[in-house]
Amino acid sequence: MKHSPPMAQIVPPALRRWFVVHCVADWLFALPLFFAPEAFLGALGWTVVDPATSRAVAAALVGIGTQSYLDRNAGVEVYRTMLSLKVLWSATACLGLAWTALSGGSPMTWALFGVFFAFHALWARFAWLLRRVPDDTAAA
Repeated sequence: MKHSPPMAQIVPPALRRWFVVHCVADWLFALPLFFAPEAFLGALGWTVVDPATSRAVAAALVGIGTQSYLDRNAGVEVYRTMLSLKVLWSATACLGLAWTALSGGSPMTWALFGVFFAFHALWARFAWLLRRVPDDTAAA
């Protein structure tokens, strides 16, 4: 009888580390965006800042980042769900940031686009890799 490793062990250790890195990155960006949106975004070249929208984005970053940290030791099904969220979030952010940059937004918009695009490529790659891994429930 062939024994399969527990599903939690099938999640690549590199992906688990990236979830922690993502948490830290989200929090580092979210804190100034939440507590001082005008000063923070002004320093990045934005001339018009809506504090309510900025704080809503910060809240999304805190939620996604914190959940990434909390799920870092989860099994493959949780990772698939979180990666789906991260792929959707980063792809939509890329579209919105590119649109804004092309419409005359701050030059820093392209830098943010680059960050979101890099994370999108990372999440999409891991999502593709995890498609081949059996479900957690298949081992039961």
